[in-house]
Amino acid sequence: MNRVIKLTLVPLIFGLAGCATQGSLESTRGDIDAVKTRLFSLEKELGSVRRETREQVGTLETGLRADVSAVRKISADIQANIDSTQAEMQALNGKLDDMAITAKQPGEELTRYRNDADKRIMLIEDRILKLQGSVDELNKKLTEAARQKEIPASPDALYLKGLDLFKNGDMPAARESLQKFIEQNPNHELIANAHYWIGETYYSEKTYESAILSFQEVIKNFPDKEKAPAAMLKQAMSFQAINDLKSARYVLKKIVDSYPKSEEAKKAKDLQKEIK
Repeated sequence: MNRVIKLTLVPLIFGLAGCATQGSLESTRGDIDAVKTRLFSLEKELGSVRRETREQVGTLETGLRADVSAVRKISADIQANIDSTQAEMQALNGKLDDMAITAKQPGEELTRYRNDADKRIMLIEDRILKLQGSVDELNKKLTEAARQKEIPASPDALYLKGLDLFKNGDMPAARESLQKFIEQNPNHELIANAHYWIGETYYSEKTYESAILSFQEVIKNFPDKEKAPAAMLKQAMSFQAINDLKSARYVLKKIVDSYPKSEEAKKAKDLQKEIK
C-alpha cells in the first residue's frame, strides 16, 4: 500500500515543482508529510485491529471446540441412558410376563384346593351328623334307662343332658340336671363347666344376682380352668345389667390383667370402653 501511494505522489510533486512557487512547494511537502504520518498511523491501527481480530477468532474457535466437545459428551451420555432404560424396560417386561404366569398357577392350584377342601368339609359334616345322631340316640337310651332305674345315668350323660336342656331353652330343668351332676360327682373334671352353665341359665332368665353367684363359684374355686375367664366376663356383664358399673369395671380389669391373651380379654377391653 505504501508503494502505491508513493508512485501516485511522485508525478504530483514534479508537476507542482514545474509550475508552483518555492513557498507552494514547501507547503505541498508539509501536506505530503502529514499524509504520510496519517497513513503510518492508520497502518499501525489496522495492524492492531488485525491482531485483536485474530485473537478473538482464536478464542471463539477454542470456545466453540470446547462447546462441541461438551455437547458430544452430553449426547453420548443421553444415548447411553436411553439404551440402559430400554434394556431395563425389556427386562421388566420379561419379569411381568413371568409374574403373570406364576400368578396364574397359584390361582389354579387355589381353586383345586378349595374344591378339595369343600369336598372334605362335606364329608366331615356328614360324619359329624352321623356321630351326633349316634350320641343323641345313646343319650336317649341312657336317660330312659335311668328313668326306669335299670342302670344309673353316667356322669357324662347327666352333664350332657343338662347342656341339651339348656340348648332347648328349658333353664330350670337344665339347672336341676347340672346341679345333680355336681352333687353326685364333686371331683369330676367338668365341675367348673357345670357351675358356669348354671350361671348361664340364670343369666338367660335375667336373674343376674344368682348368675353372679354361680359365676363366682368358677372364679373362686377353679381359676386355672378354661371357663374361668368366660365366667368373669359373664359376671361383669351381669353387674352391668344391674347397673353396678363399679363392680363391672373391676372384674373387666381383672380379666385383662389375669388372662391378657384370652379372647375374653379382648371382649373385656371393648366392654370397658362402653361403661367408662
